[in-house]
Amino acid sequence: MQPLIEYRTELAGYATRALELEGDGPPLLLLHGFADSADTWRRTLDRLARRGRRALALDLPGFGEAGHLQRGPVLPQLDAFAAAAAQRLTAEGGAAPVVAGNSLGGCVALRLGERSDIELAGIVPVAPAGLDHPAWFRVIESAPLVRALLASPLPLPERVVRGAVGAAYRQLAFARPRATAREVVAAFTSHHRDRRDVARFLETGRRLLPELASPFNLEHVRAPVLLVWGENDRMVPSRGSRRILDALPATTFELVPRCGHCPQIEEPDRFVDVLLEFTALPDAKMA
Repeated sequence: MQPLIEYRTELAGYATRALELEGDGPPLLLLHGFADSADTWRRTLDRLARRGRRALALDLPGFGEAGHLQRGPVLPQLDAFAAAAAQRLTAEGGAAPVVAGNSLGGCVALRLGERSDIELAGIVPVAPAGLDHPAWFRVIESAPLVRALLASPLPLPERVVRGAVGAAYRQLAFARPRATAREVVAAFTSHHRDRRDVARFLETGRRLLPELASPFNLEHVRAPVLLVWGENDRMVPSRGSRRILDALPATTFELVPRCGHCPQIEEPDRFVDVLLEFTALPDAKMA
């Protein structure tokens, strides 16, 4: 079983935190969603470690323990960061990576696949943002616990902030909120320690909304695509999958039953099985 290595690094001018596995096979680059962090991939990384696979999960700029975003549009900054990560993996291992991303990370993964200057062995968008009206942000911003947290006139202890964020996270992200493990919620809320963190993430979301209205040129995607979606996703409905399937009819589509917005957390065994089956296909490796 490969050990998971956690360290600081810099990509495209952004300091960030990395969770990395050494191993074999096409390297896997894992990109998280809005207001999340590389920790969302820990269950995936645990299973990949048992199978001796190489993988790298990163905190995206503006989230987790990464440096703050700069002024201006958000998606181009995330694009540059993801491109630098993919190029580093290719240079270090001599093989093009498979890029998997959940939600906002899925959007970035697809956009990376549109670039002619980046070689990818495959793309795995998991409930990607940017395919439908971004109702997910309205759901987050209007959640009663989030609204109460931001409206409080008094300073709130960290445990209260994390408790409110964790409760909203359980309800919004998962098909079975009560079954969500405490360590999963604790990892997510560790990056939401006070109201300033929550307000900063919401402000980033407002900046992103116009950019997510039409972020893709899917006809430019050249790498094989595996699209994964939870059947009971409350954040990004799976009807958005039709746009990808129409534009890229060779796409493999996996709809995970009894699962919400984060299959990599809620159904990690199935997710990793499907992911590794995809990476093993001959046409999942570019010539």
